[in-house]
Amino acid sequence: MMDWRAKTFVTAISVGGVSLLAVELARDPWVASGRFLVYLLAAVLASGLKVELPGINGTLSVNLIVNLVAVVELSPGEALAVGCTSAVCQSLWRKHHIEAVHIVYNLAQIALSIGLSYLVFHQSARIFGSALPLRLIVTSSAYFVVNTVLVASVIALTEHRPFRQTWSDFYLWSFSNYLVGGVLACAIAWSNGHLGWQVSAMMVPVAYFIYRSYRLYLTKLENEKVHVEQMAALHLRTIEALALAIDAKDHTTHDHLQRVRVFAVEVGQEMGLKEEELEALRAAALLHDIGKLAVPEHIINKPGRLSPEEFDKMKIHPIVGGEILERVNFPYPVVPIVRSHHERWDGKGYPDGLQGEQIPIGARILAAVDCLDALASDRQYRRGVPLGEAMEQIVHGAGTQFDKRVVEVLQRRYQELESRAKALSMGTETVKLSKNVRVTHGKAPAAGFETAKPPAAGRADFLSSIVAARQEAQTLLEFSTELGRSLSLYETLSLVAARLRKMVPYNAVAIYLLRDDKLIPEYVTGDDFRVFSSLQIPMGEGLSGWVAQNRKPILNGNPSVEPGYLSETHAGSCMSSALAVPLLRGDDEVLGVLALYKLEADAFSADHLRILLAMTDKITASVDNAIKYQAAADSAKVDYLTGLPNARSLFLHLDTEIARCTRERSKLAAIVCDLNGFKAFNDKFGHLAGNKVLEAFAARLRLVCREYDFISRMGGDEFVLVTSGLNRKAAEEICRRINAAAAESAKEVCDRGDLSASVGAAFFPEDATDAEQLLVEADKRMYANKKLMRRHVESSEHQVLASAAS
Repeated sequence: MMDWRAKTFVTAISVGGVSLLAVELARDPWVASGRFLVYLLAAVLASGLKVELPGINGTLSVNLIVNLVAVVELSPGEALAVGCTSAVCQSLWRKHHIEAVHIVYNLAQIALSIGLSYLVFHQSARIFGSALPLRLIVTSSAYFVVNTVLVASVIALTEHRPFRQTWSDFYLWSFSNYLVGGVLACAIAWSNGHLGWQVSAMMVPVAYFIYRSYRLYLTKLENEKVHVEQMAALHLRTIEALALAIDAKDHTTHDHLQRVRVFAVEVGQEMGLKEEELEALRAAALLHDIGKLAVPEHIINKPGRLSPEEFDKMKIHPIVGGEILERVNFPYPVVPIVRSHHERWDGKGYPDGLQGEQIPIGARILAAVDCLDALASDRQYRRGVPLGEAMEQIVHGAGTQFDKRVVEVLQRRYQELESRAKALSMGTETVKLSKNVRVTHGKAPAAGFETAKPPAAGRADFLSSIVAARQEAQTLLEFSTELGRSLSLYETLSLVAARLRKMVPYNAVAIYLLRDDKLIPEYVTGDDFRVFSSLQIPMGEGLSGWVAQNRKPILNGNPSVEPGYLSETHAGSCMSSALAVPLLRGDDEVLGVLALYKLEADAFSADHLRILLAMTDKITASVDNAIKYQAAADSAKVDYLTGLPNARSLFLHLDTEIARCTRERSKLAAIVCDLNGFKAFNDKFGHLAGNKVLEAFAARLRLVCREYDFISRMGGDEFVLVTSGLNRKAAEEICRRINAAAAESAKEVCDRGDLSASVGAAFFPEDATDAEQLLVEADKRMYANKKLMRRHVESSEHQVLASAAS
């Protein structure tokens, strides 16, 4: 779309050219009509022989020869008519739609080119006399200047290109062709003078020959351009693939590299960086963190403050990144940008302590852009801040941390660039990397050091520290004594939480136990109870997941990074600091994580961590014992083979159900069954096959009953079902299904197996009023059913099963 400058220029040229054409057509008589028609036809034919110029919205035609011959042979009006007709035909040739302004401008600029050429040709006779070749060389040069300058000007204005670069890159090289055209026009004009103007018809094949030459040359040029673009795209995709490998290691910075690239390149363009510098900045924006491959992953993804030793390790990544990229041999300066992107304007950055203009301009841009995106993105150690707030922090660092000029551009355009970034969201020798160097420059890491608040000096603090030490020793002794008294997991965890509050004050505590690679909150108390109780934290994710995976404590970590802690449901959660330690068994196996939370930031001290670590072994041992005891207690109530409740569980459940039915005056049925022919099956197929039949039968019994019915294994091949609210007709249907389940179980294990089930049912309160009597009565009916089945092998199945419930 044209701006006001382009519109003004186009209007001025159009008015001037059309006016010149109108004046000359009205003034000059046409004295050579036959010759004029031949030249006009030649111009129309030659106008179709045009080629597209690569890289711009422009074309080059070979009707130059016709126009120059018309300047020599025809009157001004006729020459303008020939040239302007060819310009109109050239605009319309093979185009389905073209705007009128384009046609008018092309006509006008050709009119001005021919008008000036006509003037130069006839005025040059005063200098060169009758020397036609010299006069046409000067005329073709004038034609070249006017024609190319006018075309390059409108392209530069409409496509926002520099005029000088547009003219030199796309038209200056064609000057020799204009000179050749002048020579050919001189030859045609000479032959016209000696052989007659009819020889001008030869202009058409000559023009076609020039057209083909242009066409072949520009096609080859375009193919080479496409090849270069493909190689550049391949190069960029390789860089992006390498950047993805880095992003995969630092998985908390999703889309960070792509966003940084968009911001950095746009800021660089605004600051007038050269094309080579922009290419270097584009590559560096993607690869600036490649040196993190030399930093341990647990440091990169640590959801808390880095220790000084950890930050020293982190500071080597610009050095290593530069060493890696030196091997790539980029055609533009990428390495200096990557090495210096953590330098500061005031000289307090790292790794080299550069300051001011010593820092490469690309590194200064990347430093500001990288920091802006980092502040606005979620990280392991904190949540991202709104983009506007992040920009305020960047502005605050202008002149100290960042280049003021870079910040000014970024502040003016960051909202626009944010929208653009969202729209776009998509054998060598071994080199020894500098992994073990110590970087002396740089004072503080982005996430902060682990620091404890030093106590204030004074007599009162001195005395209170003595009292606190004695209280700590007494509390630890009491804690150790009480911790082993209970084997209940809940009581153990609640005791841990209560005793901890006296030594390490907290607003909330969560004790997570590891189950199926997830940390499940087994015990939670305090503020945000519902939030922490609902969490299920995968290993390695969030604060507690990091602690469990790396087997290291976290001091004053950010609770909001726990997966699911901040959500639409729990948007108001406000814990600001966390102290978390891993619970490790003696074989270094992770049992879980103990996490304390406080509302205030940096609320826990190194002393709190020391106390908690001193108690961790005792807590882990007690919790482990409670878990093992609970598992043993559960196994004492469960049949090991089928996973069903055993006889002990059956009597406990039956007593509870009878008491409930007595209160509610409801009914209860106990159904006893065993497998007919099971001993013979074992003898024939073996005990292993028999065990598989029992497992299959137990599984099918679960399908026979309702979800809330109770199924247990009494022992051997005898099973008991306890069902509430069941009448005799429904019991008969269940007995039928049990018998079918026995036959299906045998066929599942061995196709030749043949089993059935004997079933007996007793009802409360009609048949018995306590658990033992109810089971005895059901057992009698089961054996009566078994005898009846033996006597009446040929009886109908309905009669046999009906007797089980009667």
